[in-house]
Amino acid sequence: MRKIIVLIILFSLLLSSCVFSINIPVKPLPGKNATSTPTLVAANEEKDDPGESLPEDDPTHTPTTVPDMPTDTPTPVPLVINPLTGLPVDNPDCLNNPPAVISITNFPASARPQAGLDYASIIFEAWIGEGDTRFLAIFYCDFPQENSIDHSALVPHAAIGPIRSGRIWYEDIRELLNGFIIMASAWSGVSSNLSDYANIFGSDSGNINSAMIDVTKIEEISKSVQNRLGKFSLEGNVFDENPPDGGVPGESVWIRYALLNQVLWRYREDSGAYHRFNNDTQTGTTFTEATDRLNSNPLTYENVIIMFADHHALDVAYIDIDFVGVTRPALLFRDGRMYEIQWTTVNGEYEQQTGKRRPPRFIDKEGNPFPLKPGQTWVMVVPSYTRYYETLDSENIIQMLNNETPGSGHWAVVFRAPVVQK
Repeated sequence: MRKIIVLIILFSLLLSSCVFSINIPVKPLPGKNATSTPTLVAANEEKDDPGESLPEDDPTHTPTTVPDMPTDTPTPVPLVINPLTGLPVDNPDCLNNPPAVISITNFPASARPQAGLDYASIIFEAWIGEGDTRFLAIFYCDFPQENSIDHSALVPHAAIGPIRSGRIWYEDIRELLNGFIIMASAWSGVSSNLSDYANIFGSDSGNINSAMIDVTKIEEISKSVQNRLGKFSLEGNVFDENPPDGGVPGESVWIRYALLNQVLWRYREDSGAYHRFNNDTQTGTTFTEATDRLNSNPLTYENVIIMFADHHALDVAYIDIDFVGVTRPALLFRDGRMYEIQWTTVNGEYEQQTGKRRPPRFIDKEGNPFPLKPGQTWVMVVPSYTRYYETLDSENIIQMLNNETPGSGHWAVVFRAPVVQK
């Protein structure tokens, strides 16, 4: 009996010295290790937290696996920024195509609402004589698309216009942007001073507002002239979402070009932009918010700039403007503030090395770049001698002309036509 007990004890000790080993598969890591042989880990191997060893035939056992772990951290794709707006572009390749510089009518008022202004990167508005101003709209990458327009509105497809005749100062803007002009012809004395332009004529000889250009046609022209115009740079301005320090309140700015040609810009906090209002061309006493014909959106611009420039009236309707090689004052309206700054096109290192030009750069009085707000910019060009002041918050021309109100934040810019040079 004693021998039997001893044998039982010895047999128990022999069993306790045995170790059962099982292999737990480890999933391969993605990337360069995806095809490597799985690492096998033995159960009961010493670890910080070994857990409990279970036999392979335990029906409750679930094999432990190491979760997928990336071997490399993905590199963020850098945003490609439109140098004219400070905003990202969806198709970076379009930045290689020269910008379109398009002459768009403002008078007669029957041309309103114009088509495509809601998509322009920059719009220059300048005096062309006899009470009228005209728009030179810069389209660079951000063209209207078919799926972004209201086909039930005034146009059946994505087009820009109405297109009107060229002006002599267009060549300076074209050269500064290394672009091409689209216009509805021009007087021979003007066209002889322009280069790289395409003429678009109306579809109805009896309708002065019938000249429109399809967006697809603009993009075709841009690609076709790319090699001839060569490489270019539109860099030079800086953008910052946060308003810079300084400045004064700038809730609105009213520009009087003529009794029947007044523009009122009002800042709205909800959009973070200035909304354009035109006065009526019958009495000049009421203002209506401007919209885009393609989508009925209000015309809103993050930056409104009053650009002071030297005008030369060679005739009543033949006005030249100095845009190249100068530094002049400007007023920048952004974020409900007004800043007295400067604009310059004086040659720098880039111009000297390449023989090309760049768009107007906006700087402070010490010559440092002054930040625009990312978005679109509308530039109102006025003669260098133009007077500006703070006035009442009003839409009454008499009140705005005759009431200087320092500190109101509502600005008046009163245009006086340049005298015709004899």
